[in-house]
Amino acid sequence: MKNILVLCTGNSCRSQIAEGYLRYFANNKANIYSAGIETHGVNPKAIQVMAEDGIDISRHTSNNIDEYMDIPFDFVITVCDNAKENCPYFPTQAQRFHQNFPDPAKATGDVNEVMNEFRKVRDMIKAYSESFINEHLS
Repeated sequence: MKNILVLCTGNSCRSQIAEGYLRYFANNKANIYSAGIETHGVNPKAIQVMAEDGIDISRHTSNNIDEYMDIPFDFVITVCDNAKENCPYFPTQAQRFHQNFPDPAKATGDVNEVMNEFRKVRDMIKAYSESFINEHLS
């Protein structure tokens, strides 16, 4: 079973969404983890937009990368430039991948505009996650 880590800055939005979709598309063929170089808690808007697409991430926790130092990851995916640049040395032979997604938590505007930004980023991460699983877990 492959071990996949999704890494972001605060482990609150993008990495949580990616964990949810990677888990869904992997269909029990991989262990999926997400972490941040900091922890900010899971963003309620991320939970909401994932629920709209039938994926429940409400039980996810915000984890620090230090919690996973002993896991032999096969793949590490950074989903924001900050995490890529500030990721600590990770004692693993994991293949590293990077895809920078916009941070929906920084969206401005009224409630509908902010939620639409979350949906847009969710859909980008969904497409990336499906492609990643199809390419690397076949």
